[in-house]
Amino acid sequence: MEKLVTLSQRLICGLDWIGGFLPQLGLRLLLAWEFWEAGLQKLNGANWFGQIQDAFPFPFNLIPADISWFISTWFELLGAIGLILGLGTRFFSFSLIILTLVAWYSVHAGNGYNVCSNGYKLPLIYIVMFLPLLFSGPGKLSLDAWIARRLGVSGRCD
Repeated sequence: MEKLVTLSQRLICGLDWIGGFLPQLGLRLLLAWEFWEAGLQKLNGANWFGQIQDAFPFPFNLIPADISWFISTWFELLGAIGLILGLGTRFFSFSLIILTLVAWYSVHAGNGYNVCSNGYKLPLIYIVMFLPLLFSGPGKLSLDAWIARRLGVSGRCD
């Protein structure tokens, strides 16, 4: 029985160690891929924000469509790079949550939940995936964590 408890404790310790970087890294990489692709489509495509500008929530509906297009394109591209590196992770998570909420409100909300109907399922999934990064940070395998270690900052407010 004692061996079983010891084995169980080792397994839990191993999972805790892996849990310090792998789940956050997986979320960062998947979200980075999605937002990089969206940013590239905007960078290489025509601006269609003018067609839906009136549907943007306040105050985003006051920003000219060309500026909104530019801002969203570069937040998606730079946010993806930041997520890959784990640099500015909380800032980019918050920024991309806001961008996703605007998209949800203006494009997806009236189409129901189904992703096949351009519904809000994917934006909801993205927001939920960003929450651990926003509230817990990027994990140990990130530039944010490396910088915090170099500066002697724990990053925790216990």
